[in-house]
Amino acid sequence: QVQLVESGGGLVQAGGSLRLSCAASGRTVDSYTVGWFRQAPGKEREFVAAISRGAGSTYYADSVKGRFTISRDNAKNSVYLQMNNLKPEDTAVYYCAVRAYYDGSYYQPSVYAYWGQGTQVTVSS
Repeated sequence: QVQLVESGGGLVQAGGSLRLSCAASGRTVDSYTVGWFRQAPGKEREFVAAISRGAGSTYYADSVKGRFTISRDNAKNSVYLQMNNLKPEDTAVYYCAVRAYYDGSYYQPSVYAYWGQGTQVTVSS
């Protein structure tokens, strides 16, 4: 099993930056693909970014490409999401998750088995 704890959310003005952290315990993060998802009120959970196990290839939703960066620190067993040039539409609860199933794609929530509790990001205009 893997336990995940997100932190770093908060209130920021449009154009500002935040760095989210996802601390893992129970397994090493470089053994898994780790994804960030977000869910706004009344909307479905959507893919934001992912970093693959091993080589650490990165993937991004079109809506955040060029603004967000996902990274991994194996020594701290953590994954990060650096978010720059934030927009009001980025407001959501952000979750990190560990992939356990490979019968789908990295952008599908259904292939992730372990989830953190989420951290709120609010971007004011």
